[in-house]
Amino acid sequence: MAAVGGVPLALFLAQARQAGHGRAYLALTTVVLDDATVLQPDLLFIAKGRLHIVTEQNIHGPPDLIIEVLSETTRKRDLGAKLRLYARFGVPHYWVVDPDERTVRVFTRTDDRYTAQEPPLASGAELTCPLFPGIATPVAELFNT
Repeated sequence: MAAVGGVPLALFLAQARQAGHGRAYLALTTVVLDDATVLQPDLLFIAKGRLHIVTEQNIHGPPDLIIEVLSETTRKRDLGAKLRLYARFGVPHYWVVDPDERTVRVFTRTDDRYTAQEPPLASGAELTCPLFPGIATPVAELFNT
């Protein structure tokens, strides 16, 4: 995972956990969507009512939120194959943090596909999620390193 965005995003998700909304997981957490589809997102969040999908070995089913931080080597996959897979398997919220553009693309799943919030969130905007009302972080803080 790229260093940019990681710590502020982890703190943002930690606030959601502390508020009782569920649990956050960092990179190297394995997500099993089916027997042939196993991925390791940069960050993910499981809502409190769905913690039954968490096992000792992995997450078995679609998380409620997946966050990928783009890098030169992951950009094409995160915005292509992974975006399609996460939509197909029912991940409701998918965020893509772009350190080069200093933006966050917010995708919300409706009718088996994602709709992108336009324009992407940039400096001056706040990042929020319907999974954890009342919790926000300024987008600019994600890129202050």
